[in-house]
Amino acid sequence: MSIQEEQYIQCPVCGKKSLNKVLDCKDFSLTQEHFDIIECPNCSLRLTFPIPTPDKIAPYYNFTDYISHTDIDEGWMNKLYHKVRKRTLHQKTNWIQSLFTGLKGSILEIGAGTGAFANAMKEKGWKVTALEPDESTRKRAKDNYKIDVLPIEDLYILPENSFDVITLWHVLEHVHELNGYFKAIHKLLKPNGRLIIAVPNYTSFDAKYYKSFWAAYDVPRHLYHFTPESMDFLSKRYQFKILQTKPMWFDSFYVSLLSEKYRQSGYLGILRAFVIGILSNLIALKNNKKSSSVIYEIKHK
Repeated sequence: MSIQEEQYIQCPVCGKKSLNKVLDCKDFSLTQEHFDIIECPNCSLRLTFPIPTPDKIAPYYNFTDYISHTDIDEGWMNKLYHKVRKRTLHQKTNWIQSLFTGLKGSILEIGAGTGAFANAMKEKGWKVTALEPDESTRKRAKDNYKIDVLPIEDLYILPENSFDVITLWHVLEHVHELNGYFKAIHKLLKPNGRLIIAVPNYTSFDAKYYKSFWAAYDVPRHLYHFTPESMDFLSKRYQFKILQTKPMWFDSFYVSLLSEKYRQSGYLGILRAFVIGILSNLIALKNNKKSSSVIYEIKHK
């Protein structure tokens, strides 16, 4: 069915209808299927079309290279990922700690994967609750860190006003119930708590350079594709306020390397990926809302 026949599609962020097709993207990681990327002309949110339904999405995650679920460390790309993750875990935990000087509070991680961040916060003395939809990944977190990660459905039954911090590290782009999550988070976060969201940003230089090859589109696993503008729309809809944005400097390099892999560029592509990553970060130095991935610090209005 063509996008022209589906003009009734409604933006889940602002409610605008008649979204426009902007790209044709391929599932380079697994199935080689093609999906449309459609864009809301009002808030700039992009969506994968068609979005696989919740009962059909699981097979798209079923491959060994999906590192956030498998923790595989074979091959130089995966080894690089683990080295970068170790450093960024240190940065993330120190930053969150700095927002609450002297406090060892309660934190909820939504989409905990194999438990690395949850464990890092636990080691800093925080009371950690972690949620993850994939059962095998929850087991891996238990094996790796002795953390009992709960099913994602528990999001809707946790006690209200019980968390100082709620984090979604590269998770929001995966969730079907976008508005359901925000409603639940609004109830769970303490009045002066912080919501931390990290998502890819398709207005970055690397995204514009690679276009349909940009690895952070990652169709159909990424259902939504955000910009600072669409995140602002979404936050305001649920009475949240964005306090600040921070860049994720390593993402431009990792995403560019994957994008070059999808283009089958060979060794020259590795060099070009680092050049694109540097250029993307130089632009983000002047405006961090142009970084490859953006971290949003959000609180209740």
